[in-house]
Amino acid sequence: MSAKKRLIIAITGATGAIYGVRMLQVLQPQLEWETHLVVSSAGLVNLKHELDMTRDQLSALADVTHGIHDIAATIASGGFKTEGMIIAPCSMKTLAAVAHGFGDNLISRGADVVLKERRRLVVMPRETPLHLVHIRNMGIVTEMGGIMFPPMPAFYSKTDSLADMVNETVGRILNMFDVDVTGLYTPWEGL
Repeated sequence: MSAKKRLIIAITGATGAIYGVRMLQVLQPQLEWETHLVVSSAGLVNLKHELDMTRDQLSALADVTHGIHDIAATIASGGFKTEGMIIAPCSMKTLAAVAHGFGDNLISRGADVVLKERRRLVVMPRETPLHLVHIRNMGIVTEMGGIMFPPMPAFYSKTDSLADMVNETVGRILNMFDVDVTGLYTPWEGL
């Protein structure tokens, strides 16, 4: 059994590929963590469009990369111990698949495994405005134990830097998994 803690990072076709990429960048030098990456076809399109990044460049940031249709991958089984999964960003299609147990690809199957094994699932839904089905699907995943974490910037840090806003969101999410996020953001300490 691996002595490293394993974390699944999934990137879907919603806007905001930077969140998944930044998580991988933060985790890469942390030797106690092993990252497992899954990216959808639409996620690859957004990766190229938003960050001018290729699949190979993205894969180089992860310890293990799994194909979206590889339902026989290790992360498709509850017997493969992970700390959980982060879907960053999460499209409404993927959210619906997770909410309704429709394990049609490795992202929705991986999320299903994390939920059934009572591990931590953090979902970064990216859509606005929301209609009732989006909200209900978020509620369903929350009732199953998932955590909805829309990437909404906090303005109390008084930053005007997009990179700092991304770092704060990434830091707050990785902190939920007890990842060392020193220097990534400053937690709120009151007035």
